[in-house]
Amino acid sequence: MSWGDLWALAWRGLTRRPVRTLLTALGITVAVASMVVFLSLGEGIRKVFTSELGGIGPDVQVSLSGFTQGFAPQPNLPETAVADIQKLATELKITSVTPVVMSVRSSLDVSQSVVLYGLPAAQGISTVFPKIVPATGRALIATDEGQKVAVIGAKAAENLRLKVGSTLNLTRRSSVKVIGVLAPESGLVDSFIFLPLRTLQDAEGATGRVSLVALKLENPRDSRAVATTLAKRLNLEASTQSDFLSFVERALRISDAVRFGISLIALIVGGLAVANTVMMGVFERTREFGTLRAIGARPGFVRTLVLTESLLLALAGGVGGIILGLAGIWGVNLYTQNLAGIDAAALTPRLTLLALGISVLLGLLSGLLPSRSASRISITDALGRI
Repeated sequence: MSWGDLWALAWRGLTRRPVRTLLTALGITVAVASMVVFLSLGEGIRKVFTSELGGIGPDVQVSLSGFTQGFAPQPNLPETAVADIQKLATELKITSVTPVVMSVRSSLDVSQSVVLYGLPAAQGISTVFPKIVPATGRALIATDEGQKVAVIGAKAAENLRLKVGSTLNLTRRSSVKVIGVLAPESGLVDSFIFLPLRTLQDAEGATGRVSLVALKLENPRDSRAVATTLAKRLNLEASTQSDFLSFVERALRISDAVRFGISLIALIVGGLAVANTVMMGVFERTREFGTLRAIGARPGFVRTLVLTESLLLALAGGVGGIILGLAGIWGVNLYTQNLAGIDAAALTPRLTLLALGISVLLGLLSGLLPSRSASRISITDALGRI
């Protein structure tokens, strides 16, 4: 018998109980779809950081604790470190030294969460983010230092419903006036709110302290050597863009493992459903298998037939899970585009292969016990059943 005949016979066996087969396939579909959607978040965020961070931000950033405090470190670095770095600027070919204070404003409503980014008004936003330009109003200028003004990213302005002339409350006692709204540029920076350094230091109670010092180099390819030199001489943490991407990758791997663990519960339930469906099929078709054995079929053929049914059922659920997962990814990206202007989820080739591979493995494991039982059916006992 050819493989085509074997698959056709397996399909016929499954379609004898179409409702039960359909419900089992739907269970696997939902399990695989949940895994695809969960893991696609990590894939999408990887793409966002890789594509958008490469052309923005500092070549080297110096802080007290590196990335141990995450993306936005607390303002715990003495501002005197700026002068120490400036003394080495000529030697290390550093073109700009920008002290930065960062603070994340979180909210139960994610759309209301923003990143406050304070830097010297005289240097301007373009020192660190050269591609950013105002769409309305103006950017920060030297006379804004210490003044209660802010320039808002495009997505932050949309979510917070702010425009030029609006008032933004930083704390209960501190507020600033919006003097500019930036043109859409990057999904990450579009959610930033830029303020003069002294203004944010006063609002955060961080006078004389900064979160990090952002450096631009004459030759960005020297960032690793410059970071190593600064770390040794100043006894501080100096990180490059590649260090940040590595930190993001490690964090995403951990979150991927957690999301996969959650999905694994649903996958196990789906696998048990497959095993139950195939085992019920074996029980109901005992006489059929006995007849096959009586006309010359070997136990290995019966075992292969049952495994094929299990594999076919799991593959159908896997393909359905990928299709349903695509719909889920579309919904996630629709939300994150409205929220932050980014696609937070992506179905990559490796994720597709992973979903199909797990479906195949699920089918094989679920069919082991039923196929073993079918291959060991006694011919006389099977033919004696009514």
